[in-house]
Parts: sequence; C-alpha cells; structure tokens
Amino acid sequence: MRGRDEDTGEFLAPSRSQRRREALDVLALATTLAGLEPGRLAKLPVPGHLLPHVAEARRITSHIARKRQLAFLAKQMRREDDEVLDAIRDALDAGGEAAKQETALLHRAEHWRERLLDDGDAALGELLDEYPHADRQKLRQLVRNALEERRRNRPPRAFRELFRALRDLLSGTAGADAGDDGTDGPDPLDD
Repeated sequence: MRGRDEDTGEFLAPSRSQRRREALDVLALATTLAGLEPGRLAKLPVPGHLLPHVAEARRITSHIARKRQLAFLAKQMRREDDEVLDAIRDALDAGGEAAKQETALLHRAEHWRERLLDDGDAALGELLDEYPHADRQKLRQLVRNALEERRRNRPPRAFRELFRALRDLLSGTAGADAGDDGTDGPDPLDD
C-alpha cells in the first residue's frame, strides 16, 4: 500500500504502474547497450561494474538466456542513480544535449577556420584575444600551409590539421596542455 499524505492527500510513492514503466525504460536501455558495438559502448559513460554484464549479454545467443541476462543487467542498472542513467541516455540520444554541444563546437571550429583563412592576421588576433593560451606560431603555420594547399590545389592535409587544432582549442583540451610547461615548482631531486 502506498499510503497518502495526511495534510495534502497526495500519494507518498510512485504507483506500481509508474514503477513498472520506469523498469521497462531501464530494460530498453539495457537492451540498447547490449546491442552496441564495443567501440561506441566504450565512449558512453557506463559505470565500469556494469560493463561485464553488458559483455555477457552480448555474448549470449540463446533467446531465453539472453532475455534473462538483459533482465539482470536492467536490475543492476536500476541500482544506479538517475543521473547516471540520464547521462547514458543523453550520450546515446543523437539529439541529446551532449550531441548538440559537440555539434556547436564543430560549427564554431569551422567558423574560425574559415575566418582565419579569409581574414588572416586580423582573425588570428581576435582568436588569440579570446583564447590567450593558444599557440600563435602553430596556428599561423597551419593557416599558411592551408592557404598554400588551396593555392596549389593539393589535398587538404593542413586544412584538416587546422580544424583539429581549433576544435581542441575551443573544447579546452589544448588549453590544459598549452599552459603546462612541465614544471610544477622546484624539483625535489635538486636538493
């Protein structure tokens, strides 16, 4: 029995039907995870203790045994926090927030690449104002090489390298490496 709140008259817990719907949603998520190829599964924020259960569900071919393993995987997943399951769903969802942010990042990198190739030093100055930790020399060299490739009608190797460098810069992954010169202070071995 769920019971009711004496003051408000509202139910204290979700109904049995609601709990069943939530359990079926988790089962559908478990089935989706078991159907993914290992490379895509590795990119998802799946907790490490669930991965052996997913691998076992992938390995089993017998219909009933697979169904039982998927139910067990779903049971293990229901023990996780809602945030973990939502993160997995979001990563799977092509229209999810993570996918939208990734797409926006790629569009910004493309925009900056075109500006750098069209406007040259003026656009590079604006980019460096916005991202002062960027490697000016490397970006300038990539822009110069991409323009030379375009002029000579060669394959776009530097063009792609420039895009990757801009994507890393805009995502912040290049910033962590660029600001670190490898010295964390005095070397304890110099004593």
